[in-house]
Amino acid sequence: MSSYDAVIVGSGLTGAVIGRKLADAGWSVVVLDRRPHLGGNVYDTYHSSGIRVHPHGPHYFRTNDPELWKFVNRFAEFYKYEAILKSFVDERYENWPIAASYIRRTVGENWKPEFTGQPTNFEEASLAMMPRVVYEKFVKGYTEKQWGVPAKTLSVSLAKRFDVREDDEPRLMRHQFQGLPVKGYANMMERMLAGIRVVLDCDYLKHRDDFHAKKLTVFTGPVDEYFGFDLGRLKYRGQQRTEEYLSDVDFAQPCGQVNNPDPSNGPHIRTLEWKHMMHPEKLGNIRGTVLTRETTVTPSDPNNYEYPFPDEANSLLYNAYRERAKAIPNLLVCGRLGEYRYYDMDQAIARAMLLAKRILNGAAAVSRS
Repeated sequence: MSSYDAVIVGSGLTGAVIGRKLADAGWSVVVLDRRPHLGGNVYDTYHSSGIRVHPHGPHYFRTNDPELWKFVNRFAEFYKYEAILKSFVDERYENWPIAASYIRRTVGENWKPEFTGQPTNFEEASLAMMPRVVYEKFVKGYTEKQWGVPAKTLSVSLAKRFDVREDDEPRLMRHQFQGLPVKGYANMMERMLAGIRVVLDCDYLKHRDDFHAKKLTVFTGPVDEYFGFDLGRLKYRGQQRTEEYLSDVDFAQPCGQVNNPDPSNGPHIRTLEWKHMMHPEKLGNIRGTVLTRETTVTPSDPNNYEYPFPDEANSLLYNAYRERAKAIPNLLVCGRLGEYRYYDMDQAIARAMLLAKRILNGAAAVSRS
């Protein structure tokens, strides 16, 4: 058995940030990951054409926090990239998030939201922002492809991830700091974990007795899997991805991500064109373009879990697992899968930095926060 101050399970953003912070403070740390690469879902690689792709979906980095921006710049130089998204609606590429100018153009100047009052589900929350015809074109089909259930059965909170804009601002987000790492996320994660022992192809749940944590075990995998799913399985969604290389096309679509909300246009929810996301200086010798189409599925393999399911039944089940985890001394279950909560990249890093600070301050309730 090997002993360390901290045993960290998972080398994605949450595990890597906590590991880095603890190691910087002098703790002995080991990071375990059952995948053959580190970095979790932010891992990226190259297509044979030389185009960098994100195998687990696009990761657009953005933050308004100068301290967080300074932290990630320890491990990577970033080039400016402000994501622009379109939705393919009525054979046209329209802005996403929805522009009020689109609603005025298609519905009329004096448009009103469809729903008034206090929303009780995702559909009502969406209709409180827009007319029904716009909801049907942009939101309903995409959402029901994404989650595989009627939109009206989903949580109100899911609608907080988008809005209707009063201007034609094409950027997805308006954060002060936005970009992608020049050498890619895989390199960034390697640098973040430099000097820390990392064991890949190691499933902690099958080798718990091989690694002893003298102070703390940090588990960033699925909380239900930690307990052997004995209360039942939490529901997740993931993406089935198909890749296509077009050797004789420079660019196939107007931006890096095009949403496909219309079910009649196919089951995929979006098409990604990675070349749009590359540093312009890297494009000169690249021939062709790479497209990835994503179709949402319900995975059975925990390695493919991506999106916690936003409904009441799963929230209640998660809370039952959370209470069990809180009762175990020297265990911290955290991250998107551990906390059964969707985090953007900046949110995941900020949360990990906060947890690391609490750990180092000796906060007795770090796993209960």
